[in-house]
Order: sequence, then structure tokens, then C-alpha cells
Amino acid sequence: MDNMIPSIPKRIGAIKFGLISPREVRKMSVTSIITADTYDDDGYPIDMGLMDLRLGVIDPGLKCKSCGSRAGECPGHFGHIELVAPVIHVGFNKTIRKILRSVCCKCSSLMLEEGKKREYLEQLSKYKDMGHLPDDVINDVFKEARKSKVCPYCGETQLDIKFEKPSEYIEDGHKLTPTEIRDRFENVSDDDIRVMGMNPATARPEWMILTVLPVPPVTVRPSITLESGQRSEDDLTHKLVDIIRINQRFQENRDAGAPQLIIEDLWELLQYHVTTYFDNEVSGVPPARHRSGRPLKTLTQRLKGKEGRFRGSLSGKRVNFSARTVVSPDPNLSINEVGVPFEIAKHMTVPVRVISRNLELMKEYVRRGKKVHPGANYVIRDDGRRIRVTDLNYEELVEKIEPGWVVERQMQDGDIVLFNRQPSLHKMSIMAHRIKVLPGKTFKLNPAVCPPYNADFDGDEMNMHVLQTEESRAEASILMQVQENILSPRFGGPIIGGIHDHISGLFLLTRNENFISKNDALELLRKSELRELPEPAGHLEDGEPYWNGKQIFSQILPKGLYVEFPAQVCYKCDTCKKGECEHDAYVVIEDGELLKGTIDEQSIGAFKGKILDKVVKEFGTTAGAKFVDDFTRLAIRGVMKTGLSFGISDEDIPRDAKIEIAARLKEAEDEVAALIRAYEAKELEPLPGRTLAETIEMRIMQTLGKARDDTGRIADNQLGLENSAVIMARSGARGSILNLTQMAACVGQQAVRGERIRRGYAGRTLPHFDKGDLGADAHGFVKASYKSGLNPTEYFFHAIGGREGLVDTAVRTSQSGYLQRRLVNALQDLEVQYDGSVRETRGVIVQFKYGEDGIDSTKSDYSKPEAIHRVVRAVTGKEVA
Repeated sequence: MDNMIPSIPKRIGAIKFGLISPREVRKMSVTSIITADTYDDDGYPIDMGLMDLRLGVIDPGLKCKSCGSRAGECPGHFGHIELVAPVIHVGFNKTIRKILRSVCCKCSSLMLEEGKKREYLEQLSKYKDMGHLPDDVINDVFKEARKSKVCPYCGETQLDIKFEKPSEYIEDGHKLTPTEIRDRFENVSDDDIRVMGMNPATARPEWMILTVLPVPPVTVRPSITLESGQRSEDDLTHKLVDIIRINQRFQENRDAGAPQLIIEDLWELLQYHVTTYFDNEVSGVPPARHRSGRPLKTLTQRLKGKEGRFRGSLSGKRVNFSARTVVSPDPNLSINEVGVPFEIAKHMTVPVRVISRNLELMKEYVRRGKKVHPGANYVIRDDGRRIRVTDLNYEELVEKIEPGWVVERQMQDGDIVLFNRQPSLHKMSIMAHRIKVLPGKTFKLNPAVCPPYNADFDGDEMNMHVLQTEESRAEASILMQVQENILSPRFGGPIIGGIHDHISGLFLLTRNENFISKNDALELLRKSELRELPEPAGHLEDGEPYWNGKQIFSQILPKGLYVEFPAQVCYKCDTCKKGECEHDAYVVIEDGELLKGTIDEQSIGAFKGKILDKVVKEFGTTAGAKFVDDFTRLAIRGVMKTGLSFGISDEDIPRDAKIEIAARLKEAEDEVAALIRAYEAKELEPLPGRTLAETIEMRIMQTLGKARDDTGRIADNQLGLENSAVIMARSGARGSILNLTQMAACVGQQAVRGERIRRGYAGRTLPHFDKGDLGADAHGFVKASYKSGLNPTEYFFHAIGGREGLVDTAVRTSQSGYLQRRLVNALQDLEVQYDGSVRETRGVIVQFKYGEDGIDSTKSDYSKPEAIHRVVRAVTGKEVA
């Protein structure tokens, strides 16, 4: 212990990037590669070939000649190819062009006056930590140097240099060869290089022109053996084979004194192969392809983009201890739970360290093995060796197991896991759940947790990650459990809450159910913590007590809860104004008793639930989770008791209403015809800032829109609040009155980009209409309702309108995904500090107060109008206007 060197923590001060010099390439290389062959007839790597044993080994049984290690241990070593003629590195084209235009073609001096150069070198001493001038100063250097048409040092007149893709530099009609460019760059002085923003010790401009090519180790480009026994080489190896072959042909032709034209062609070919070796997607260069026609994936393609090394293998990658399957609903689970299939629970393991206290339990797990759940799949000895538990060795392992070993036991009820659905767009897309092992092959999820995941049960798949360390389990249960994320940081209200049937169920229960027997009441409240039923609301003629829905709902509210807010509409008389009705225009809860009002989306819905919001903020997240669990179960049983079916007959409206709707549509058609006559007679008054053509279109759209709304009102008045579809729309469970309008009365105008449908044949949308017809039918107005059925032209227009929606969704998804990625990358290092400011990693302040007001939205009252009214009432004693 005394001899141990104390480890001193260090911080990285700076990272400097440079270029590898040809000398360095040769120095780090273990062999020169001179032959394009890889393996001999016996399948043994050829010496000085691309699979030379000095470059590393990938075949079992062979040893690396450089480090003596076997396959899997040897990291691989670089080789090199000596290029017969220099070639340009395609990645440095821009920099080469800048330098060529800034240095003298004869003496290679940077074309700046001596005084200017000295000034820049003095400036450089200020930035010695950086090692070069800032980018904007370097850009100024190149701009200044380019202005000189005559060299201030040798007096040579400078000719204009044009760059032609991919890598040709033309000076006064003469194409500069890589050798000529390299000669110019070699003569640039160290001081000039420093002023141009490079450190001559680590990056000289001539190193951008390659004379020697590093060959990556075999481990970077492994070959695979196909089922036929043939070897298939990596794309990089294919490319290196091309480079070596052309290099050899070049050498042979030059030595044989071939004509200049052939030499130039071979040089160009060598340049092409080196270019496509670095980047196979350079514009203006045809990509190198396989025999199959597939473009080769070379160095740049391995690194960049979504599938590349950084995004595909480092930022995000495949992980162990994860499972993925379809999700299905189970309203009996808590929002904090997730149902996991037996198959997954048997495969996934949690490591448990053996101590004296759990020794017997761990032995029991090992004894069960994989056969009986929960058992153990593996044990890890104290020396780190991992042993699989099998039918043959489990007894021996039970005897050997001792404190210090680790048992990888199967998952069991109560284990905490992370649960996620893609795309993960906000922090609530991944939350922690406790598992419940259940039969079946799908993950089971409480429907109330769907909104934050944006999940539904039409085939969505989700991912589960089993946490492997005690720290991660503690962190997940404190920060990531579902109950800690009921309130959304976006708007401060609940993002988890009642949806669809939950809202319909409680709406029906608290609005209509006034005669509930004792048995029914207890059935509705089973699984809720009920000590005893409240006093009955009354007694029937036979003396049997009964309760109402409001009392039943009150049983799941926490004692001490006080809430009051106006309902969206009064569900009793449906006509009164808020505040002017003794019925249900207000929701009033006092000390956990629902005295007035009907529970709807505004009370317990995801995104809106005011009661749920209040429970979480006043009674904590555990009470909030319990309330969600209770009301979802109560709602499902409530809707089962009441019954809520929905069918085609729910859109039936009386004959009188149909006649009224037809009359209203005829009236609208007449109005449109009148507008068209006025337009054709040039009597129509144009709207401000609009042409006459735009005006007529807008007026027609307004007329037809109003007609559709009016027909909707006629249908709505006929359907009434006892209709299943209206119940769903009014309570906020699903759908809207517009949906009902389109089903029962009139589908309305179909639009593309906010305008009536115009495109089709010349001067008309379809051949069935007259040219220039501006009428409603000719431009996509659908008079029919979905129930009555659309005629062929209406159906066609409807398909056009629908197609826009589909295309729009697809386009928006990709755009918003990319925009989100850019925003996340730009903001990822911002952090709220303990002083309330937002700073980035260097400590630079971005906001003095988080969100400019320092308010945590999840702690603030998101239902602002009511909160403001209460404060104003308390302070002034007056109502807010």
C-alpha cells in the first residue's frame, strides 16, 4: 500500500487538433502495404498484404505479430501505403484553396505587408492559450492577403486561381498538379503558417497533400466468412485494394516511360480512389460501388449521420436488460405499475449481492433456477466469473454460494423499471413503473398514463429497461416514478388523468345516478379504501336506502379538499348561463364532499383536470396517484353499470330536421349563386387588401362554413343530451359537436391549403362541371352527411382534402423531429443553478431567473383566471370585471 502512487485528480485544460505528418504516419505504421492480395490459398494472411498479421488479428487461433495478443485482445495496428504521386485530401479542399490564393506562387510568402504581418504576430501572443488567432481574425488575414495582386517580397504578379470540383485548381488555364501545390506549401515559413491559424509543429499546409496513406488496422475493417465458406471483405478493404492496384499501375507506367496523357489519367484515377476512400458522397464525384450496385460505405459515411459512429453507436445504441413488446390496457393496474409477461420476467434479471441476511433466500432462488419463477439465471463469483444456473449445476452452486457472490435473480412484482415509448419528445416519455408479472404476451398499462407517452392500444410498442444498480433504482423511484410526473412542467397542470371512458363514466355517475342500492354502491367502490358508506340520500317506498352518484364519487375524494369552479355548461337544463342556475352550473366540493356539479373533462381530464390538479398540489403526489387509480376504477365500473353504447342509429335525426337542413343548404347555394352573379357583373365590393377573385372565394367559403354550422345546430338540437355521442362530445370524453354535425347533417367544404379545391382539369375541377363554374358543388362542397353517404364527386373531393392531411402529418413529423433535435443539442448544457439563474457549462449566464420569473410551473396554479379572481377578491373585496 505504501508504494502506491496517490492518484491526483486532473482537469483537461485544452485539446489541440492537428494533422498527421507523413513522417508520423510512417513512424506509427508497423508495415508498408505493397500487395493488394489479402489471403493465400490456405486462408492465411499474406505478408505486406492488407490482412498482414502485424496489423492485428481477427481470426481465432492466430497471434498478432506486433503485440503478440490473440483475436479480441489485440486492438490492431496501423500500416501505410507509399503513394507513387501526391494526391489532394478531399477534406481540406476549402483550406487548400484559401492558402493557394493567399501565398505567392513563386516565393510562397503570405502576401501581407511586413508591418501587417508583425501586427498579427503580436496579436497572436495574446491568444497563446489557443495557439492561433480567433476565426474572424484569420478570415481577415486571408481577405487582406487575397487583395494583393503583386507579391510584396519578390514582385511576382499573382494569377487568379479557380477551384473546380472535386479537387482541381486552375491557375491561368493551367491545372496545378498536387506536386506543384505541395512544393508551394513546403516553402511557406513558420511565421506565415501561424498567422494563417495553424501551429507549424502540429499542422503544416503541405500535409494536406498526401504522399503516404495510413492503412487502418484489420479490427476496423474485419472480413467475414459467408455460409459458402467464401470470405467477404469490408468496404474499406475493397477501396484500399483499388488504391494499391492503381498505385502499382502508376509506378509501372512511369518507370516504363509511358506518355504524359496516360500518366495524367492514372494520377486522376488514383486521386479518385483516395477521394472516395475518405468520402464516397463528394458532389461531382460518381460514388464507388459494389458489383451489386450498392455504394461503398467509406470513412466519412461511417462517422456521419443517424446511423454513423457518433449518433448510431455512441450517443444512442442497443442496450442489455431491455425488452420490447406491444402495449394493451389494464385499468385495474395502478398508474405506477406496468404488467410484464412471464416470458420477459423470466429472462430479465436483477443483480443481488449475497450477504448473511439474504443467503437463504438467494440459495432458494438458485435452487429454483430457470424453471420456477422467480428463480435465478446466473451467479457471479467473488472473483468475477459468471456461471449460468442449469438443471445440472444448481445443487452444486447452492452449496458453494456465500456472502460476496452476486445472484442475478429473475424480475418479480415490485421491481422498478424504466418504461418508454418512441419518439421520446419530453421527459414524461420515459418514466419509472413498478412491475406486476401477468400472463399474456403484452405489457399492460393503465389507460390514464397514455397521454404523457402519447400511447394508444392500436399496436403501439413500448420499451422496458431493468435497472441494474441500487443508485439507479433509488433515483428512478424518487425522480421518475409516474406519480412524480402527474403535473406537466409545460403548463403546470395534470398531463396524466381521465381519458375517454373515465370521463364518460364519472359524467354519467354524477349527473344521472340518483338511486343506487347498497350492493351497487359497494360494488362501485370496491378496491377503494372505504371504511363505511355515508348516510343514504334517502329511502325508497319499501324502506330500502339509496345513494346518489355524487355521494359515491365523494368517497374517493380526500378529506379537507375544497374546490369551486364554473362548469363548461350546465348539464341539467342545457340553456342557462353560468352562475344564473341553481342546477349544475358550478362544481362545488367542500371538505371532500361533491355538493354540486357534474364531473367532466374539466374536473378530472388529462391536461385539464382541476380537481386532480388541486389534489396533487395540496395533498402530494402519492394522494394524486391514489385519486387517479380510484377514479379510473370507479369510472369504468360506473360506465359498466349505466351502459354507454354508440351505433349508427345514434345519428338518426327526425324527418322534419332533415327537411330543415336541406332547406338551409339550398338557401346557402342560392346565396353563393347570388355572390357569383354579383362577381360576374363586377358589382361585388372587394375586401380591403384583396383582389376581386380572392374576395369571391372568401365570401363563398364564409357562406358555406356558416351553412354547415347552422345544419350542425339543427342536428344538435334534435339529438339532445341523452344521446351517447352528445354525452361524449359535451363531457369532453371524445369527439366534438363538429364530428356529430358531419355524421348527421353535412360534411361541409373540403379545402386544400385553406382554399376551396381548384386544381384538376383546365378551367374546372372535374369534367362533370362547366368551365369557369364557381359554384359550391364544383369546388368541393359536400352537402351529404357521412350517414346519408357521399355521391362519387363528393367522395373524390373528400379524398383530396383527406390526402392533404396525411401528407401534412408526414412532412410535419420529420421537420419537427429535426427541429427538436437541433434545439435539444443547442440547449442541452443549460442548467438551473442554486441561485435561480440559468447558466451553461462555462458559467455564462443565459437567464438571471429561470423562465424570466423564477417560477416552477409544476408548483404554480395553472388555472390562472380563478387564482387571480380569488386574490383580487381577498385583497379588494370586489369581483374582477
